[in-house]
Amino acid sequence: MSLWTSLEPASSTVDPGGSTKVRLRLRNTGDVVDEYRFEPVGEVAPWTSVEPRSLRLYPGTTGTVELTFAPPRSPDASAGPHPYAVRITPTEHPEATTVPEGNLTITPFTEVRAELVPPTVKGRFRGRSRLAIDNLGNTRLTASVGGGDTGDHLSYDIHPGNVQIEPGRAAFVRATLRPRQIIWFGSKEQRPYALSVQRSGVKAQPVEGTYVQRGFLPRWLATFLGVFMALAITFVMLWLAYKPQVRSAATEKLQEAGVSTLPPSPSPSLPLPPPSIPAQAPTQEAPPTPTGKPAGGGGGGGGQGKKKEETKAPVVTAATAVTRLAADDPGVRHICYRAYETGEGWQKPVCDGALAGTVGQNRPIKSLNLAVSGTKGVNGNEFVHVKEWLNPWTSVADGVDLYLGSTKADDPYMLAFGINVGEGTICQNAHVHDQAWLGLQCNKPPSYIFGGTLDQSLWLEAVKFTV
Repeated sequence: MSLWTSLEPASSTVDPGGSTKVRLRLRNTGDVVDEYRFEPVGEVAPWTSVEPRSLRLYPGTTGTVELTFAPPRSPDASAGPHPYAVRITPTEHPEATTVPEGNLTITPFTEVRAELVPPTVKGRFRGRSRLAIDNLGNTRLTASVGGGDTGDHLSYDIHPGNVQIEPGRAAFVRATLRPRQIIWFGSKEQRPYALSVQRSGVKAQPVEGTYVQRGFLPRWLATFLGVFMALAITFVMLWLAYKPQVRSAATEKLQEAGVSTLPPSPSPSLPLPPPSIPAQAPTQEAPPTPTGKPAGGGGGGGGQGKKKEETKAPVVTAATAVTRLAADDPGVRHICYRAYETGEGWQKPVCDGALAGTVGQNRPIKSLNLAVSGTKGVNGNEFVHVKEWLNPWTSVADGVDLYLGSTKADDPYMLAFGINVGEGTICQNAHVHDQAWLGLQCNKPPSYIFGGTLDQSLWLEAVKFTV
C-alpha cells in the first residue's frame, strides 16, 4: 500500500480574524480500494478545519480536500510562522499513516486598551492614580507614557516612563500629579488632565482623567480669621489707650516692707531608678568545714600539742571567677561560666567566649553555672531531657551564681537553655551532639536568647558566652 500527497500551496499567510484555504491532493497508488481519514495536528490545529473529514479512493485515482485556517483576532494567535501538519490514516492499513507538513504565517496586529484607576483623584498638594495598559494584540508592545493638561496647571511624575508588554499581558504605570500653585483659601477646583500612551509611528492614545484640587483652608475660615484679627487689633489699641490705673493697697504695703509676693520655688526631687533584675544575696556553694579537732583544756594538763586543722580548698565557682576578673579589669562587662559533665563533674570556670564542656566525647552537660559583672544581673531557664522546661526563670544580680539544670545522678541532662541580662547584649554559641556549632547569636533585653536543641534524641555538649 502507498499514498502520494501534495499541499497547494505549502506555505500561506493569514490575518488574525480572517481565514485562508490550502488544498491537499492525494492519490491512491496501491492496488486496493481504501478510505482515508484526515486530522489536523500542530499548534494551529484548534483553528484548522478539514472538508471532507474522510475520502474513499480507488486504486490509481486522485482526490482533494480543503484545509481552512481561521486564527482569532486575539493574543493567542501570536504573529509569525507556525508549522502545521495533517495526519492521514488509511482504513485498510492504519499502520501506514502519512503526515504531510506545511507552514502558516500569521500577520501581526496591534490593539491597546488603557484605563485610569481611579479616573478622578483629589488632594491639596498631590494626587496619585494608576494607568492600566492592556496589550490585546499578538506582538510585543513598546510604548512611552506622558502627561499633560490645558493651562499647564499640573506637573507629572510618571514611573515607569516606558513599558514593554507581551501579548495578552498588562502593565501598570504610577502617576503622581502635583499642582503648580497651591490654593490657600477658597473652594476646590477641577483640573482635567490626560495621560497618553505613545507608540512609535502611531498617534498618541490619550486617557482622560480629573484632578480635584482642594483649598488649604476653606473660604469661611479665612473670613473668620480676618474678622477675628481685626477685632483683636481693635481691642489692643483700645486697651493701650484707655488702660485703667488700678493698684492694690495690700501690694503697696508689701512693697514698702520689702516682701515678695512670689511663691517659693520647690526643690527638685531625684527620679526613681528604672526597674532591673532584682538583686539577690550571693548564693555561692557552701565552704567546706574544717576537719581538725579543737585544742585541749588549759588546766594542769601535761603539755598536749595542737593538731593543725586540716582545711579543704574552697570551690571556685563562676561567681568567684567573675569577681576576680572584675577586680582586675574594672569598668568592663564580663561573664564567667562552667559546665557539669556527665561522669566527670564540674569543670573549672572559663570566661568571655572560652569553651566550656567537651566536643565529640559523648558527655552531655547536666548543669551550667554562670555569673556576670556590669550587666545588672542575669536570668535564665533550662530545657532538659524528657521533662522539657524544668524550672521558671531564675534571676540573680551581678557577681552571684546562677545554676541551670541539676547535678543529681538520677536527674536528666540538658538539651537547651534560655538566658538574658538586665542591661546590654549577651551572645551565645552552643554545640549539640552529632552536630557542628550552631552559630553565634546575640540579643538585647527584654528579649532572651535561646541555645541548644529541642530534639529529645540529642544533647548539649559545649557552650560559649560573651557580654
